[in-house]
Amino acid sequence: MESLDRWIDRQYRHAVAAMLPSISPVGIVKQRPGFGQTVVPKKGSIVASPVLAAYDPDPDYFFHWYRDSAVVIDALRVLFEEGRVGSHEALEHFRDFVGFSLSLQELDGRPLVAAPAWRTQVTADFEKFVRTVADLESIWGEGVAAEARVNPDGTLDISNWARPQHDGPPLRALAVLRWARTTSFDAELDAAAAALLRADLAFTRQRWRTPSIDIWEEEKGLHYYTLRISAAALKEGAGWLDQHGDTREAQLCRADAESLLRMLDGYWLPEEGHYRSRVLESGARSPKELDIAVIFAALHGAGDERTHSVHDARMHATLARLEALFDVQYAINRDRDAGRGPAMGRYAGDVYYSGGAYYFSTLAAAEFCFRAAVGRDDRAHFIQRGDAFLETVRAFTPPSGDMSEQFDQKTGAQTSAKHLAWSYAAFITCVAARRGLLNR
Repeated sequence: MESLDRWIDRQYRHAVAAMLPSISPVGIVKQRPGFGQTVVPKKGSIVASPVLAAYDPDPDYFFHWYRDSAVVIDALRVLFEEGRVGSHEALEHFRDFVGFSLSLQELDGRPLVAAPAWRTQVTADFEKFVRTVADLESIWGEGVAAEARVNPDGTLDISNWARPQHDGPPLRALAVLRWARTTSFDAELDAAAAALLRADLAFTRQRWRTPSIDIWEEEKGLHYYTLRISAAALKEGAGWLDQHGDTREAQLCRADAESLLRMLDGYWLPEEGHYRSRVLESGARSPKELDIAVIFAALHGAGDERTHSVHDARMHATLARLEALFDVQYAINRDRDAGRGPAMGRYAGDVYYSGGAYYFSTLAAAEFCFRAAVGRDDRAHFIQRGDAFLETVRAFTPPSGDMSEQFDQKTGAQTSAKHLAWSYAAFITCVAARRGLLNR
């Protein structure tokens, strides 16, 4: 049998090649006849999946999600740092991403209300999926950054979707800050990146106290993931602002970051033994409180803090609870090989498509172990755990190397969106963490 290391190297090459088509997919045209749309992507847009689908049965993921695009552009940075993608190609993609992101600030839903002729192109059976007048009227200025997604041609998504979402701008700010640490920008890119950073940091400061929709776009409240990456963006952004002479704004960002981390201390549930993923706006307890989103928060908001990070014992307890949950819940985890970890999903009772295991969830568990191993006496144990999760990913990845969004919890067959860019990005960052650890 092929060694894990050899498989990782081969799968890594495939993940790189398979993720890149989602970035600036200008050669793909998307028809949405039900909405009367022909979508021609612009440079800098990043689609969640480049596969054209329309819930037939695969979902239509041909959108530029703020969250997904930030995850992918950050994975591209990793490839740039490792020399896996040419510097010119990588920097041009980043330049286009920054320019596209800035252009979205000009979006305005009010003209769609004032001149509603576009509605005549919507077929009768799709009218129920179109946004309300009140919803469109609220989308302008700062409100644009609270959108979940836009069309990759830079126009508003007119479909009725879960909004507002407040994780996109801080996650994008973190990605831009990490790019800025990686390389020197020319004057034009430096100015554009600075403008985007200031806008995203200002949005994050203004919105973090306001309830929004969670990472899975299902429930409204104050969410651990959104709060944690907001704290990380404001803390890292404060350092950047100091360097650019804006000490007053830096102080405000730093103070808000500290407040956010104190708030997150209250998300620990001692009796349940895990961090809760959300506090709902309604005040009700959610059955989704044990959620892999908390682990993503530790990865995407990675910092040097001892709490709310991969070094937090309570975060480790949360991962252990998630492992136990999915170990029992998923049929594919029963009687698995001793060297494999449990396939991981999102939360208990998930019903989206197979409601099953996600590549990016299982890879997040592996990456968490690799990052947590740094500086520990028992690092060998964590490497073994991380590799066990990678063995599970290998077991459910076909010989082609293609990765969808999910693999069925009963059969292991791939399901939901094909060629999910986030799945490939998660593999890239997980393997980079592993290599960084083994090379220490």
